[in-house]
This record gives sequence, structure tokens and C-alpha cells, in this order.
Amino acid sequence: MGNPGTVSVMKSSISVKALIIGVLILILLIPAALVQGLIHEREDRRDEAVRNIAAKWGQAQTITGPIISVPYKVTYKENKGGEPQYSLAYLHFLPDTLNLEGSLAPEIRYRGIYEAVLYGADLSLSGHFSHPRSRRVDVPAGDILWEQAVVQLGVSDMVGIRDTIETDLSTHGKPAMNPGVPTTDLMDAGVSAPLPLDGPERGDIPFSFHLRINGNERLEVTPVGKITQVKLAAPWPSPGFSGAYLPQERTITDKDFTATWRTLHLNRNYPQEWAGGKYRVSGSAFGVKLHRTVDIYQKSERTAKYAALFITFAFTAFFVSEIMNRRRVHPIQYLLVGFAVVLFYTLLIALSEQISFGLSYLIAATAVIGMITGYARAILGSLRMAGMVGSLLFLLYGFLFVVLQLEDYALLMGSIGLFVVLAGVMYLTRHIDWYRVNLDEEGSGNGPRP
Repeated sequence: MGNPGTVSVMKSSISVKALIIGVLILILLIPAALVQGLIHEREDRRDEAVRNIAAKWGQAQTITGPIISVPYKVTYKENKGGEPQYSLAYLHFLPDTLNLEGSLAPEIRYRGIYEAVLYGADLSLSGHFSHPRSRRVDVPAGDILWEQAVVQLGVSDMVGIRDTIETDLSTHGKPAMNPGVPTTDLMDAGVSAPLPLDGPERGDIPFSFHLRINGNERLEVTPVGKITQVKLAAPWPSPGFSGAYLPQERTITDKDFTATWRTLHLNRNYPQEWAGGKYRVSGSAFGVKLHRTVDIYQKSERTAKYAALFITFAFTAFFVSEIMNRRRVHPIQYLLVGFAVVLFYTLLIALSEQISFGLSYLIAATAVIGMITGYARAILGSLRMAGMVGSLLFLLYGFLFVVLQLEDYALLMGSIGLFVVLAGVMYLTRHIDWYRVNLDEEGSGNGPRP
């Protein structure tokens, strides 16, 4: 058995108490980490619900083309001395000009508590091809099957096509577009139509397409034209511009947006014509994404990253109050306060799935601050100390809400806020003689009351 006096000293030592509080903070990081896992789980469930809705409506769409593809023979022998065999590969000719103009009609669809941002797009494509010529590519002229040429238009999710595609190829008529593409050199899905050519063309081939498609959140265009011009508009106040290029001009209001792009073939890493699958064009796509006005899971995750800081400051407030009020707080009571801080984040997630994020934050913060302040009043036996704890928490939660709104200045504001809070703690404890407190607790008999 140890010396009872030594045990008493260890129990009352401020250094030991501070160490215990540090261990409790580390323990509480476990449920704080579980909260972040909960956020990711709810976000994944939301994304799954959105995918299920989009699967029947149309996923994010990428429009590629039109492109003229001409098959040619690739001769080979299966064995030495055998008969020559041949397979088909394709020459690809991209348009000289491509103009796309479109409007998006967004709408919100729900599955349970989750929402998906969908759209219907009305797109008009026009431009022209210069005459395809075999001398532009390293393929023998006699191997090119001009009469089997096709024009193809890539649509990444065929489910989203909601009407027949109106086509006009000028002197080549108005061929009907059929599902599927003859080669996946350039695109994985799309529509195509025969475009028989009588040898290398001697004139330009103008084209126009009218396309109505459904999609989910994002619409992108691949700049296959030597000069590509795109103009998109939608009654949506919070667009994001995705892909390889930003718009040259954009107008965004609280009701709608308009964006215009212009790119050259010099801006991308593939030419206007080539043979086979040497180049892929997908990496050059650009367009617009219809962001949700508020992504509650992203904001909740940013909030949860401050959990360790909030637990630390809450414990610091109780520790300082314990010293100033000379009334001990048991480690279990610290633990309960820590759990209350962690509970704020689960309340925030649960409420924000039902009501606005701002109101959810207000309700969750008010509930947790009220609970901790009332608990502080009971265990500290001082309305002034409880008020100090509640005021500190009020400032912390209020400051965090402001930081969440200022994404570009979050680091600056966070650093300033932490500096102010730390300065406040130092000011409140400036008259405490920590050595004397230890002496009081260990030998003078004037330590904090049990």
C-alpha cells in the first residue's frame, strides 16, 4: 500500500490534473473522428441517392463532335507465307469550326431527404469541315474506304437523349442519327450516321445538329473544332466552371448565368486529323457544373475539424474556473463536457439534413452551450464562473460560424480568432500564482474545496 499522504498529494496536484485533462482530450478525439466518419457515410448515401435518380434521367454529360471517321484497311499476315488479311482502322477528321449554343433548364428532384440537381439542355451545334484529304495522314490512298465514312457525335450518357437529333449536312442531306459509334478511338458512347464520300471531298461540309438531352449537375463540351466557340446559359445562381478551360466571358447574377468560351486547336494536345487511336480528346473537355447552393456535408466536415480545438478550450475554461473558484471538477465531469461538445456535430448533421444549415447551426450551438453552461453552474457552484464558460463557448461557436462563411479568408480569420481567445485566457489567468496553487493544494490546507 502506498503512503496515504503521497496518494493525497498526487490526487490534488495541478500538474497531475492537467495531465489527466490532456489524456481525456486524446480519448475524446476518438468519437470526434467517428463523427467525421459519419459525415462521409451520410455524404456517400446522398451521392448514391443522386446516382440512382440520375441513372433514370441522365448522368453528367459530355458532348464530343461531330467528327468524320473514315475506315481504312490495315493489312497483315497471320503466319509466314499465308494469305494477306486485313482489319479496319479509322481516320478521324475534326471540324474547322464548331459553334455550340445551349440553354439549361435546372430542376431539383428528391429521394427521401436527399436532393439531386438535374437539368434539361437544348443544344444547337453548327460549323463546317474542310474536305478530308488522304495526304494529311500516313495511309495509302488505295486502302481508304471513303464510301463507308460516318459522322459521329459523342454523348457520354445515352439515357439522357430525350428527342430525335435533328441533323443537316447541307449537300449530304439530313441523315438520321443511329445509336452507337463504329469506333471507340475518340468516344465511348454516342450516335452516328453514314456519310459516304466520293473520294477526297473537294468542298467544305457544313453541318448543324439540334440536340435535347437530360443530365445531372455537369455539362461539358470537347473542343474538337479548329476554332471552338461555346455559349451556355441557365437560370442558376451558383455555377462552377469545370474542365480544361475557363470561360472568356461570364455574367452571374442572383438568378442566372451566361458563360462564353473560345478555344483554338493550338490550346489542346491533338491535331485536326490522324489515323487510329493515337490521341484521346476527353481530357480537353470543359463546361459548367450546377453546384448545390449549400453543401451541408462539406460545411459539416469543415466544422468537425475544429472538434479538438473546441474540446481543448472547453476543458481550459473549466480548469481555469476550477482554480479561480477553488472547487474541484472530477475527470468524469470533464468527460461529460467533452461528450457534449462532440454531440454538437451529430446534432448539426442531423438537423441540417432537414432544415437550412444556418438554422441548424444556431439550434445545435444554442442547445450545447445551454447544456454545458447549466452543468457548469451546478458543478462549479458559481453563476459568474458558469457565465465565463458559457461566454467563451458562445464566442467560439459564433466565431466558427463566421469562419465557415469566409472560405477565402478562413485561415486568416481562424488564426486571428485563436490569437484573441488565447490572449483572453492569458489575461484572465494573469494573477494566478501557479506555484502557490500547488503549494496550497499540497500543504497549506487552503486548496480548493473538495
